[in-house]
Amino acid sequence: MEKQAEKSKSNGKKLIVLGFMTIAILFVIYARYQDPELLTPSAIDGIQRIAYGFYIIMIASFGAIALGMYRYHKDKVQSNGKDLSTIIALVTSNSRSRRIFVVTFIGYGIFFSLASGTLVYQPEVNFSIHYGADIPSGFIAPCCDGPGYMPKAIVYLTEHIGLQIIPINLVLQVIVSYLVGLNVAIATRAFTISKQGGGMSTIGAATGLFIACPTCAGTFLSIFIGTASGIALSLALTQLQTLLIAVSIPVLLVTPYAMARKLRNADGSCKIDSK
Repeated sequence: MEKQAEKSKSNGKKLIVLGFMTIAILFVIYARYQDPELLTPSAIDGIQRIAYGFYIIMIASFGAIALGMYRYHKDKVQSNGKDLSTIIALVTSNSRSRRIFVVTFIGYGIFFSLASGTLVYQPEVNFSIHYGADIPSGFIAPCCDGPGYMPKAIVYLTEHIGLQIIPINLVLQVIVSYLVGLNVAIATRAFTISKQGGGMSTIGAATGLFIACPTCAGTFLSIFIGTASGIALSLALTQLQTLLIAVSIPVLLVTPYAMARKLRNADGSCKIDSK
């Protein structure tokens, strides 16, 4: 039974690694098709098909990562070990923590979409009039931009609401939303324990504004600098915001383990019942 659980956990890890490696390889391969000179009439159809394939494979990769995370999390809970990863899994298996995680994941994902320009709302622009778009409709632009920024998917939902899906932003949105949800779920339970035993105030402060909202830094820069310096700088800040969010990922990864230490008993077991 123990060997079977270990094998299942290993398979979960392999799916996670496979999913992320596939996405990274996709970005590298597709970057080769971003030379405008390649965009000849004879090549455009082929590049367009590759762009469709890009999104199909990326979605499949997300599915592999999600399945791997589910298996790994489930096996950690069943093993009931005393390592920090198991404590994180036990804490987030609690029904209340799961609800907090889901609400935070969805809520932050929506905020991220607005802040990064993935979800576009332009009340002063009518897409059907200004862009000649059919409502609803969508298309994939296969070329040309920097690595990770193409192929770009454009979707017109209404005359004023649309989606601008950039691959690197989509990947960051899923990763950061997951990690923010995980941090908030653990922090909520940690604060409950801190009221009883103390010792969580420092970590609680560290998981405050920045951890709960790593997207805010780039958004504030865009507001206070971009509006004063024109469109060119605003576009540059969009990529800077992507960099700032990417830099926040290591912090979001480390913080759950720091909080998990405060949720571990002296014998290494978890202070919180997972049920």
